[in-house]
Amino acid sequence: MQTREPGLLRELAGDLEMELAKLHELQLQVQALQRDIVEAPRYAASFYESLALKFHNFYTGCERIFSLISTALNGGVSKSADWHRRLLSRMTVDREDRKAVITVETEKQLQEFLGFRHVVRNIYGFELDVEKLDRLLEKYPSTWNLIDRDIRLFIDWLRELAVHLEPSM
Repeated sequence: MQTREPGLLRELAGDLEMELAKLHELQLQVQALQRDIVEAPRYAASFYESLALKFHNFYTGCERIFSLISTALNGGVSKSADWHRRLLSRMTVDREDRKAVITVETEKQLQEFLGFRHVVRNIYGFELDVEKLDRLLEKYPSTWNLIDRDIRLFIDWLRELAVHLEPSM
């Protein structure tokens, strides 16, 4: 583990909580877009383009969390060509001084959002596959619940570790 200082562990926990709060706000925006798509179908093309950006932001936020953890506890993020996939995969592994951050189930759900983020970065909005977006929209609530649960459990672990590492008086 890069740091064993209780204060730094608490700071990381706070940073992760801030990122989760942003992802929660994003989740509310996705719900609103979902309602808009149903209630105003003639504007669906614009709503889907916005939804694609929300899903891009969702995965980017998850990856920001993983990067924070990797930097603070594991010395940084790999710079290899496939670092995005490797970072996600590494979050499922118990390491010498760090428990797994997410479950394998969560990783599987997130893989599709990672792949979709790549698509969003490389096409025009009008080229989006609406059926793919509908499938992601269907998966999104369970994926959000899994990542929220896993990161909250990891934050709890960080705080418990910080208490354990406090010097005895």
